[in-house]
Amino acid sequence: MIDLPFGFDKPEDSPGFLLWQTTMVWQRLIKKALEAHDISHAQFVIMATLLWFEAHHYDTTQILIVKWSKLDKMTVSKSLKKLVIQGWVNRIEHQTDTRAKTVLLTKKGKALVHKLVPIVENIDNHFFGKTSQNEQKNLMQILKKLTEE
Repeated sequence: MIDLPFGFDKPEDSPGFLLWQTTMVWQRLIKKALEAHDISHAQFVIMATLLWFEAHHYDTTQILIVKWSKLDKMTVSKSLKKLVIQGWVNRIEHQTDTRAKTVLLTKKGKALVHKLVPIVENIDNHFFGKTSQNEQKNLMQILKKLTEE
């Protein structure tokens, strides 16, 4: 027997590896759907987050986007630059914090998010629909626990 550093007999016994596989399969489905609209998954998440923030009267800064989305700062920064160029997002001076920018969806951006959210939610429903409602509830609890800071 070869001496291997793995803590598991089989890859499918590793929760990290299973999470990786699950994420890759799910992301591939989302990416394929979003490509037709010339938007990345990260850009979609940012735009959907902005729509949520606006509807709930949050202070829509880049830092808050990073905190909520769990995307890294560089990804958010690069994505926002592209979203501004595409006319889907505006960045304006923050009213009280001169170091921050307020980030807002344009009318065109809002229309795109309203079109894409049902598409993504349909993918989610199909993907996670392979499990029971109870399993989905348990999965949500586990995922929330794992993403707590």
